[in-house]
Amino acid sequence: MTPSTLPRIPTLPWLGQLPTRKILRPLGALLVFLAVWQILCSGPEPNLPSPLTALQETWNPYIINPFFDNGGTDKGLFWQIAASLQRVAVGYGLAALVGIAVGILIGTSPFMYDALDPIFQVVRTVPPLAWLPISLAAFRDSGPSAVFVIFITAIWPILMNTAVGVQQVPQDYRNVARVLRLNRVDYFLNILFPATVPYIFTGLRIGIGLAWLAIVAAEMLVGGVGIGFFIWDAYNSSRLSQIILALVYVGVVGLILDRLVAFLGRLVVPGGQP
Repeated sequence: MTPSTLPRIPTLPWLGQLPTRKILRPLGALLVFLAVWQILCSGPEPNLPSPLTALQETWNPYIINPFFDNGGTDKGLFWQIAASLQRVAVGYGLAALVGIAVGILIGTSPFMYDALDPIFQVVRTVPPLAWLPISLAAFRDSGPSAVFVIFITAIWPILMNTAVGVQQVPQDYRNVARVLRLNRVDYFLNILFPATVPYIFTGLRIGIGLAWLAIVAAEMLVGGVGIGFFIWDAYNSSRLSQIILALVYVGVVGLILDRLVAFLGRLVVPGGQP
């Protein structure tokens, strides 16, 4: 029996061609994880709440009404996530613009690459939260400080991948540009940028994950409305069930952001792979 004649795994009609195993296997693993968690945390005084306890303690209002707003920081998880996403959008957007521009610059100029690469290699190894005291001293405001932490965290994979992409443009492409006598604008639009796009989207995908990690950590320290501060405030108040629910939200939103950038990459990158 050849591979082409093997029976196909049945699919769920409402999920198109997605195999049933892609649903059943993760669901089974999740159920096993929840069962083990429930057993380990079912004692008289467990250190962590069990899944059922966490569900009961966060059902009202956080699960059934994530849109409530009682003023100040007493808001539902929708508004906490929305505030964090707003900061991520600003910081990540700036990182993408600056990272792509500087990456193209140092990728096309050996002089600029030799001058700036050692500095970038040192700066990019600084932990994101180490920049928070500097940003707070510079901006005197927690909002811009959190945005700066996102920016300085997300820019490096975008910048480095863009520079590598520019340097990897095939020599044949450059020879064709010389034969056709393309000016710099035509060369950039028709050869250099299209050839670099796969590398750019690889950096963008890595950057969005780092940006989401950084905002959660930064908000724990700068305060205000945001999912990071929500987690830290819940910890200080010993509301562990709220922390568990917030972590679920953080993970789901992070997955959505990653898949969104990957989807955009498949639309833009030739061949469908960012």
